[in-house]
Amino acid sequence: MRSLVSRRGVALATTVCAGLALTGSALTPIRATAAPAGARPAAEAFAPATDRGTLAAPPVHLTTLSAAEVRTALAKAGFEQDSVRYGVALYRLLYRTVDADGRPTVASGLIVLPRSGDRRPRIVSFTHGTQSYKEDAPSIGKDDFSSSPAMTFGAAGFAAVTPDYLGLGEGPGTHPWMDVPSETTASLDMLRAARAFMAGRGMVPQRRVLVTGFSQGASAALGLARALQDGADRWYRLGAVAPISGGYAFRDAELPALLAGKEIPPKLGVAYTTYLLVSWNRLHHLYDSPGEVFQAPYAGKVDRLFDGTTPGQEMLAALPGSLDELLTSRGRAMLEHPTGAFAKALRVADGTCTGWVPRAPIRLYYAAGDEQAVTANTDHCRAAFRASGVNLTPIDLGPTDYQGSRHLGTAVTGTAAIVDWFTRLPA
Repeated sequence: MRSLVSRRGVALATTVCAGLALTGSALTPIRATAAPAGARPAAEAFAPATDRGTLAAPPVHLTTLSAAEVRTALAKAGFEQDSVRYGVALYRLLYRTVDADGRPTVASGLIVLPRSGDRRPRIVSFTHGTQSYKEDAPSIGKDDFSSSPAMTFGAAGFAAVTPDYLGLGEGPGTHPWMDVPSETTASLDMLRAARAFMAGRGMVPQRRVLVTGFSQGASAALGLARALQDGADRWYRLGAVAPISGGYAFRDAELPALLAGKEIPPKLGVAYTTYLLVSWNRLHHLYDSPGEVFQAPYAGKVDRLFDGTTPGQEMLAALPGSLDELLTSRGRAMLEHPTGAFAKALRVADGTCTGWVPRAPIRLYYAAGDEQAVTANTDHCRAAFRASGVNLTPIDLGPTDYQGSRHLGTAVTGTAAIVDWFTRLPA
């Protein structure tokens, strides 16, 4: 999941569970090119459109870096630099898509192009871990952790796309956290927008998409991979899929770990639990009033804390240190024995590994001892694929921690491993 607090204390994205990762800290400052008047109006200013995947505003050039500058930026962010071959150019795209209810909206995302001269580059989709603060989205540039994987792939010669997801970055509204269907549509439409953007620069991406993602983005990656294989787009096809440290089994793995408070640090468990209930109540109406599931004084705060406007450090400070302080008896019972709309939503979230057989190369990456996306998630995913006739052996990335987090460490080591694997796959 990615944790909810950035290294600067502003991102709820890199350290919690299989979809939540609190990240942050500034990459080599992104130098947004001055755009003509009107080039970056607020997303809300655009009338809803039905042309999914088309650009809703002129692309915004964020920065161009030489190969040496990429190495410096990745080193500062704590990512490996061995695969850097080219300089890169970073752009923010605002594109048309649909919201969780299928209504027209817009979303933003980051595209990183290699300065390789290749007019037909292979394309990588990287879906990031959990974030709750709009400005920590990859395309905004304040969280170097979430943009570094795309930079790594770009500098290795791939065209790398990273959707911000709905409600993050410049997208309107709130983010529907761990909603795989909307993560899938946002990711697919970002690929379409990337193709349109590249066409304007005389480039044509190769048709087979190499799909990866971390934490929350691991489930999103599997959702996108399945959609591509099922022919959801006329141009793109699935080339390979490699999720990292996902929360693939919330009901049977992640929720029990959150409730036990042993594998997952209690404070992070509180943040993830709150995000889940608040987000899914907006989607599925789990309760009429926050006071039904959250104790005072937190019931009066939770909606604001997870509306996209509260920095991660402020959010964490406003929450209690344990689930016993956070939840009412009904709230805890809902997590212990899911029923109704909550149980139905969990079946969807936990269905990314079930009922399909990937026809492209697939690898699952994880690390034993992950303190956010507990290992049982990957065990359940492996078992689900095996039940469909796919015999996978998940790859343990080892005990390489990042700022004290095994979970965040898998994003760093996993990105390096996947760049190497994708590079060696036939085009």
